[in-house]
Amino acid sequence: MIARGTWQLGFFHGITVLLLYCLLRCLLTFPGTIPDHQGWELQSETSAAASPVDGEMKSVPITEKKTSGDRRHCKWCLKYKPDRCHHCRICNLCVLRMDHHCPWVYNCIGFRNHKYFILLLIYSAIDLLFITITMFESVWWSTRLDVSPALMTSLLFAECFACFLCTVNCLFLGFHGWLTVNAMTTLEFCEKSMKMAGYDSSIYSKGLYENVCAVLGPRPLLWLLPCSLPKGDGLTWS
Repeated sequence: MIARGTWQLGFFHGITVLLLYCLLRCLLTFPGTIPDHQGWELQSETSAAASPVDGEMKSVPITEKKTSGDRRHCKWCLKYKPDRCHHCRICNLCVLRMDHHCPWVYNCIGFRNHKYFILLLIYSAIDLLFITITMFESVWWSTRLDVSPALMTSLLFAECFACFLCTVNCLFLGFHGWLTVNAMTTLEFCEKSMKMAGYDSSIYSKGLYENVCAVLGPRPLLWLLPCSLPKGDGLTWS
């Protein structure tokens, strides 16, 4: 019993430390935005159709354009948008490969902190599943031993609450896992919903392995650790 309690305690706290680290990184890591003074600015605040100045922008291939064929631009930031970039009205900036604005971490989930968000969901699911499984034995014994009704009720409530949170978290993780392997963000999924388009493909998909690498990094052995972030600058997605 002592040995089992020791390894369970160590395992739980190890995962919890990783969870808290990823939570802090989601909170504090800047998701990435359009660079300044590299040709992305509109030439005139009154003319959104103005031609871009020379700079880095001219070397970046653009796939997403307006229906008129013009490059997308942000009327708040007064900059041209690279592919997969969206403006967040809460953060008041354009976010590279924006997934969504997360109220739980009060930050946008974008190119530079997307991996930390996915790992936060994974570690949360592991912790909640571990709690649910290990607590079940205590609940089972509480119905067969002479314990107070208050203690038994507390254990039953805690077990049910852990099961509920585990289910919700796993469903949320499953959704984001599906988005990852299909090379989609939450915003792109919502755009497909609004356009009544199919969900089985993305113009940015490069196959299962490359799609996962684009979020969790280029080294599979480090996919489940908060290191080895994905390569790139968040501007090019051709």
